[in-house]
Amino acid sequence: MSTSVNHLDERTQDSEDALEEIMPAAITLAMMLRHRKMAAWLRNEFGGYQDPASAPTYRRQLHGHIVAKSPQYDWIPAPVDDQQKKEFGYVDLLEGVKALEKICLNCKKGNGNRVLLEKDDMALLQKQINLTAELAINLSREVYSQLLRTVRAAIYLWTQELMAEGIAGEHNHYSPDERAQVSHLDEPEKFWKRAMEELDSLPIPDVREVGFFERVFGRAG
Repeated sequence: MSTSVNHLDERTQDSEDALEEIMPAAITLAMMLRHRKMAAWLRNEFGGYQDPASAPTYRRQLHGHIVAKSPQYDWIPAPVDDQQKKEFGYVDLLEGVKALEKICLNCKKGNGNRVLLEKDDMALLQKQINLTAELAINLSREVYSQLLRTVRAAIYLWTQELMAEGIAGEHNHYSPDERAQVSHLDEPEKFWKRAMEELDSLPIPDVREVGFFERVFGRAG
């Protein structure tokens, strides 16, 4: 088992490298450096969060548009007022990055993905607006892309600081001295908060858009 901080850093900046494929290398590196908090965060991002309260803020209360399923016109804007938009128009995204990335890859720019309201919320809102139709929140592709780019950017910022401390090159283990040298960087919250603040200024690519032939036949190679 070996890993390269430099290579991981490069991969975070390459749109052709899917985040789900980068994550195992990042987890391996965190384990080799004994960065337990970083490894735990990476595993949660990879596999998803069970408890909404444990999810980072970039996954919580994400804004979308409330839509209703019409038997004639498919999904249309729901007749909700501003208070109802505020109360019901937000959702937590707790799935792992693989599921989120798949949604984003298959969404064209300008489109989105519908997430059905929770059962109790749907029943309450249906009663308020006097509708029996299914209700969902339509989240734009940008919401998914922003979340995935934040995770990628946090890994990028972590690798940048590791390299600044002299941790570079291919390794299959790190000495106690090397691990101690970077022990202060085992702070995932610090990196994802920086990623949220600095995202637009970092060299982190948007999630690429899958073309028709790739959707039908799969990705070459």
